[in-house]
Amino acid sequence: MNVWEQLEFRDNAPNAQPLYVDAAGRILRFALRPGQRIEEHRAPQSPVYILVLRGEGVFSGADGQGKTFGPNSLLVFDPGEPHAVQALDQELVFLAVLHGAPGARTGRVGGLMGN
Repeated sequence: MNVWEQLEFRDNAPNAQPLYVDAAGRILRFALRPGQRIEEHRAPQSPVYILVLRGEGVFSGADGQGKTFGPNSLLVFDPGEPHAVQALDQELVFLAVLHGAPGARTGRVGGLMGN
């Protein structure tokens, strides 16, 4: 799979595209324009592994303190740990891997979140 194929940015909100989904978890690709933000949220049943591919963003975890990360950075959030991200002055692209995410639809690759 080429993680750069069909990469889409949205003007009004970050874009989350499922690249792979099965019963064991999911891999999502996020694309944020400069300044876009994903508000604090949690993945209660799964750790979240984030790999930054392009650009820089400020990521915060349970302590609420934002730190800047760029390409080739790997971030790990524990199950239920609150986390948020904001793109800085460049487009930000990262992968998020959730392991054992409940409710994952098997056989689903691509498309929009929640479909």
